[in-house]
Amino acid sequence: MEPRISFITLGVAEIAKARAFYEALGLKASSASNDSVAFFSVGGIVLSLFGRDALAADAGVQPGETSFAGVTLAHNVNSESEVDEVLREAVAAGAKLLKKGQPTFWGGYAGYFADPDGHLWEVAFNPFMPLDAEGRVTLPEPTE
Repeated sequence: MEPRISFITLGVAEIAKARAFYEALGLKASSASNDSVAFFSVGGIVLSLFGRDALAADAGVQPGETSFAGVTLAHNVNSESEVDEVLREAVAAGAKLLKKGQPTFWGGYAGYFADPDGHLWEVAFNPFMPLDAEGRVTLPEPTE
């Protein structure tokens, strides 16, 4: 398998409401979006929004109640002040602030919000993994 993630699909309660939330954060929906699914290009990956029950059916599983599933999404920025600004923007768009921006145990600065469907987003500044000119995280070279 080639190491690549192409799509991140979030199961949501209401497509239109979820789409409006992400558009309020500045994402632009693709013209391929419709009433059943929304697609956003985010740095070479597609973020898609799909009905939670329909997504569970597509995967062949039973939809469960919303709970922590051991998954978070992250949006990295270039400074501590950007972390705080993005968290403010998310709350203004309808997110719930879970953890305000603060120094982390690993030497960065981060906070968390939950989107209207409860998906957890970390907003982080990591001085050890800077962003390149395209806004992509620069990882240290692999060890042999």
